Amino acid sequence: MANYNLQAAYEVAVDKLGKKSPREIAVNSDTLYDEATNTFKVKYINEDYLVTYPDGKIKFADKDGEIPLNVQILILHYLVTANGAPLQNRLISFKELPDGAIYIEPFTRRAVNPMLSAFGKNPEAFAELAEKIGGQRQTLGDVSVTIHVFPRVPITYVIWAADDEFPASGNILFDASACHYLPTEDYALVSSLVVYQLCGMFKQRQS
Repeated sequence: MANYNLQAAYEVAVDKLGKKSPREIAVNSDTLYDEATNTFKVKYINEDYLVTYPDGKIKFADKDGEIPLNVQILILHYLVTANGAPLQNRLISFKELPDGAIYIEPFTRRAVNPMLSAFGKNPEAFAELAEKIGGQRQTLGDVSVTIHVFPRVPITYVIWAADDEFPASGNILFDASACHYLPTEDYALVSSLVVYQLCGMFKQRQS
């Protein structure tokens, strides 16, 4: 997405944030809201972020650094989309998300394929690295890990390892409540950002 489109998406999200009750946002998203500073504390993957209300300015809670605009948009989308629906503890595929079939090609290209390219022959490395950012092992496939990218957005990554007869295969699955917490297209983005983070950690470990 072009930078001007990202900026427009950010501004729309900020506008939506300012129109909602901060207390309601905090309850629905399972985040902390400090009324003294008008600030939400939001956990995204393994980092805490501070989001000011109502202007939507975002910074790291515990360090300095620049936050990519697409990540800022994801954080804002989570705050404004979350409606407090309970997790259903039932996994669904990307295609089962609203309009998921429309975004399945970029989702597969940006998230599933890079995961298999990097870890298809070494799924254990994927699990080990995922645990370093808070992932919890599951029992699907040869390796599977659930990562809470936001407090109420668990994403489960599944890999069946390559062998002499078959190439690696895999999938990325979501709780059936997913549509209550992010727009479908955001799931394609956030799934890929986790994979890219783990790929970067893997390369760093090999160097």
